[in-house]
Amino acid sequence: MSVERYRCTVCSYVYDPAVGDIENNVVPGTEFKDLDSEWVCPLCNASKDHFEKMES
Repeated sequence: MSVERYRCTVCSYVYDPAVGDIENNVVPGTEFKDLDSEWVCPLCNASKDHFEKMES
């Protein structure tokens, strides 16, 4: 099973579930779909709808 990573279309930040987003209290292992709807990109504050699934 591969991990689904997502890239911010605004700043190119990559959300990797294996790493999470510690600065925003997202623990490693949290899938993108399970992020709170209020979660935003830690680099540019873009909302989740500005992210696209990366090809494996």
